[in-house]
Amino acid sequence: MAISTKPPSGMRDFLPAELVRRRYVINTIQQTYEKYGFVPVETPSIENLSTLLGKYGDEGDQLLFRILHRRDKLARALETPEVSEKDLSDLGLRYDLTVPLARLIANNPELPKFFKRYQIQPVWRADRPGRGRFREFWQCDVDITGSKSLIAEAEVCSAVAEVLLKLGFSNFEIHLNHRQLLKCLIKAAGIALESEALTLVAVDKLDKVGIEGVEKELEQRGISPAQSRALLDLIQRPCGLDEASELQRLKQALASNDEAIAAIAQLESLTTLLDSSKAAGHYSIDASLARGLGYYTGPIFEIRSSDFSGSLGGGGRYDGLIGMFKGSEIPAVGFSIGFERLLLVLEEKGLFGQIACGPDLVICHFDDVADSAVIDAANSLREHGVKVEIYPETPKLGKQIAYAESIGATWVAIMGASEAADKVLSLKHLVSGEQHKLNYPDTAARILQN
Repeated sequence: MAISTKPPSGMRDFLPAELVRRRYVINTIQQTYEKYGFVPVETPSIENLSTLLGKYGDEGDQLLFRILHRRDKLARALETPEVSEKDLSDLGLRYDLTVPLARLIANNPELPKFFKRYQIQPVWRADRPGRGRFREFWQCDVDITGSKSLIAEAEVCSAVAEVLLKLGFSNFEIHLNHRQLLKCLIKAAGIALESEALTLVAVDKLDKVGIEGVEKELEQRGISPAQSRALLDLIQRPCGLDEASELQRLKQALASNDEAIAAIAQLESLTTLLDSSKAAGHYSIDASLARGLGYYTGPIFEIRSSDFSGSLGGGGRYDGLIGMFKGSEIPAVGFSIGFERLLLVLEEKGLFGQIACGPDLVICHFDDVADSAVIDAANSLREHGVKVEIYPETPKLGKQIAYAESIGATWVAIMGASEAADKVLSLKHLVSGEQHKLNYPDTAARILQN
């Protein structure tokens, strides 16, 4: 039977043109994050399951890629009567970058009190693939640990907003909510505390399945239609309300709940800070925003756009997560860009422009030129900053030039015996037909003018 050449479902190969675009976006994100004082870290692809389990909620735990025991350990596990899933694995592929960060912080007490980190690496989820949704995908996280100040929230929101603006993408909003406010709204709807987590999971799907879908899921989870309707009425923003009016509506609805009033006050303060940041004009109060992960404790955020159905990134405050590893609470807040979905939108909106892929120049040569002379010419041009490919063989010149055109090179340099002797190149622009005979430094200068 023939071996399939396709990658596994939800995984992808990246060809040069696509990879150049991905790296362009990553470089923009990295430069922006570093501009805000964030420093890079990396963590292993594989984590202990004890690190990962219990941090993402029941649905998140089900999406973890578990790694089977190896060799003798696996054989012993399979011999166990009534073997269970937990007997077969103690490692998993990382589900996100936040939980590994919490472990890293707890494992490195020498880190500064206020640790501003960014991390750009792949993560894995055993999810159903779909448009903009993959089983292996990249996240671009930015986090601040050690501070409870809302400046931390404002900084991560501003950094993410600046990334999007730099990429030429302005049609976006950062939706803002507060996990404690949402809990208070659930309570105000008459939903019992023990159903809170299940309710959060259902509400988190509002933008995907709509009101009827959420009502159906809540009913399946034992929430009455009256309670569902009360909750949806509370969390849905009436048309025409600005941010201040929406916060005032929530205040009035929860006037007797001190915890809710405190959460709303935090959101008010955060919006004031965002008005002085790159996120100004790009945020919206959204009481329906849930963020399904179980570790959030304070303000939460999510990037939405009318150009894309679903989230383009999200985050929030997670003050209790690091303490699960360290034993003492360390406040933290972070934001993650949905890298794959962002690329999809940038592609559809034509925001990449012309990003060069491949060499600037291909050196074509005749069989009477020594290979060492061709390599010498190429190295001289490369030292001046030109991207150079040598055609490795010596067929007819037309075939060499056709190859240069096929890979998108802008120039060819033709090298015969006389050019090699004089250390010059016959330079030709493949679009305009412009031609020159120049020495190596002048050849490089002419190419780099464009």
